[in-house]
Amino acid sequence: MPTLIHMPALSPGMTEGKLVRWLKKAGDRVERGEVLAEIETDKSLLELEAIEAGRLAEILVPEGTDAVAVDTPLARLATAGEAETASAPGAPRPARIASSPLARRMAADSGIGLQDLSGSGPRGRIVKADVDRALRARHTDSFTSVANSSTRRIIARRLTEAAATIPQFQLVIDCQVDRLLALRAQLNAAAGLGDKLSINDFIVRACALALRKVPRVNASWDEEATRLHHDVDIAVAVATPEGLTTPIVRKADARSLAEIAAETRRLAQRARARKLRPEESQGGSFSISNLGMHGIRQFTAIINPPHAAILAVGAAEARAVVQAGELGVATMMTCTLSCDHRVLDGATAAEFLSCFRALLAEPRQLG
Repeated sequence: MPTLIHMPALSPGMTEGKLVRWLKKAGDRVERGEVLAEIETDKSLLELEAIEAGRLAEILVPEGTDAVAVDTPLARLATAGEAETASAPGAPRPARIASSPLARRMAADSGIGLQDLSGSGPRGRIVKADVDRALRARHTDSFTSVANSSTRRIIARRLTEAAATIPQFQLVIDCQVDRLLALRAQLNAAAGLGDKLSINDFIVRACALALRKVPRVNASWDEEATRLHHDVDIAVAVATPEGLTTPIVRKADARSLAEIAAETRRLAQRARARKLRPEESQGGSFSISNLGMHGIRQFTAIINPPHAAILAVGAAEARAVVQAGELGVATMMTCTLSCDHRVLDGATAAEFLSCFRALLAEPRQLG
């Protein structure tokens, strides 16, 4: 009998996913390792590959279906002698609606069925303008309904769980970064037209070294024991159209500023393209969320379980300060550390922040 193709667990902890689209239709020949469909998790857009050769006998879950539980049968694959039967004349095939990839994605994200749209493209093909028209028709005087994507629902669930179940406290510290900015300008000028260092690259490096000096913060909570991680793997929050994701800079303490810059750039590009592999976004031991580039002076971030802490970084800005008893101007940056009180006490968290601030004040230590 035909082999069932199930919704796989494409990442640790995955319980459901969205079947974005089928790349094969019923009756098509399939080779082992060939991509059958695109699956959306909370982190990435991943590919579902065939584990056997044969013919796709029947599609059980249509494309665009959201919240498909892991292990749900998605399709039937006829193998060997069964393949010819699956493609016999007269075998029913689901009708495929002619539509552009962008229109299909917009319709799926908005909860609009392609069968409910009239195509204005060549030979009745549904295009972006048709989906836009349907979205405008959905508008009321007070609001427009946009269906929550699977990514947005998973983010909502995890953040709600984190806020409700983790006893959190926050510590705030002001860091002077004039020397950091001067060193950054010097290094970027020396690099010429090469890749530039960002302030965030210095922050990642400083956090990594501070975590080495205060290893208790490089930890996570488990009901049986607190886990003190051997590697310093830092999750860096990246905003994408689908929501926030946190790719991991592995062994950040062992990387140079240039290596951190290259890796964060690569991971951010993959995150925005929805191409992060599970190993690039799962795990980690500490998180950083930086909104300074948007002019946000100070904010509080929610802990990213199972990490014990997350650092929220504000904008570097000129402020009036008192130094050596005299009023002057310095470039200051406010950082807020949210901590899991099950793992960290205030004194330990304060020690980490003090170390972090010292590294930023004397940035040549980060080289």
